[in-house]
Amino acid sequence: MLRVRQEAKHRPLRRMTAQMTAPQISFEFFPPKNLEASFRLWDTVQVLAPLAPRFVSVTYGAGGTTRELTRDAVATLHKSSGLNVAAHLTCVQASREETLAIADSFAQAGVTDIVALRGDPPQGEGRFTPHPGGFANSVELIQALAETGKFAIRVGAYPDIHPEASNAQADIDWLKAKLDAGADEALTQFFFEAETFFRFRDACAKAGIDKQITPGILPIENWKGARNFARRCGTHIPAWVEDAFDKATRDGREDLLATAICTELCSELIEGDVDKLHFYTLNRPELTRDVCHALGVTPKVALQNVA
Repeated sequence: MLRVRQEAKHRPLRRMTAQMTAPQISFEFFPPKNLEASFRLWDTVQVLAPLAPRFVSVTYGAGGTTRELTRDAVATLHKSSGLNVAAHLTCVQASREETLAIADSFAQAGVTDIVALRGDPPQGEGRFTPHPGGFANSVELIQALAETGKFAIRVGAYPDIHPEASNAQADIDWLKAKLDAGADEALTQFFFEAETFFRFRDACAKAGIDKQITPGILPIENWKGARNFARRCGTHIPAWVEDAFDKATRDGREDLLATAICTELCSELIEGDVDKLHFYTLNRPELTRDVCHALGVTPKVALQNVA
């Protein structure tokens, strides 16, 4: 049996068994920036929608660069796919009135799920600077959204220390503040080992957090890109992962290894009483689909025809 870890534990890859319950799943998509990307997004939706996700989310670009594209993609997906669509919303480069107007436009389109984030600074700016008339941080944004009574609100969480956080406890304290402000669920940044999530979950429980914390999963389509992204966002890369991908890339087995590592990670999480998983698809659905199938998540519904 394939072994993906080069550690003392040497745990083999596991697939779902009859005793294990398939998880509820959700997916994150990027808004398309051109016609080719639009076709790629729709192809991704067609591949993954039959797996009956509990929701799909559509991101903002750094610095709010895809604000209009996100709004258009969210409205189109909601209307044409029959999926429960969650729109990302950030505080970047917009006043309070502008941000809440965007939220209201989502509600008017029938989209009542929002992933509320502070947002990354525009490219070339080292740190987030609030708009003079905008929300100072994600907690203020969440409070304002919650006061409308229109939305289910999800927020980000960081099992590894956020690059701007002073320590791990600061991340947990900030997450609690967001949930106390009115958020309903947290979606974590991706990580490479189940133990990372379990430690974080235990620390959150100790801090009095009792709302849903859903692990974020990144199927690794491209190791070089995933490694660079992990380094930028502060995600710890275990030595065994580096070594495994270096060897697999040389041998032309990168896709096989990526599927094995992701499936094992998800299986370990499920064995640790995780019943929901959120996949960062990068609008490339095949690996995510294959992992879901290995976890026992099989097609349930057909994609609704475009109106």
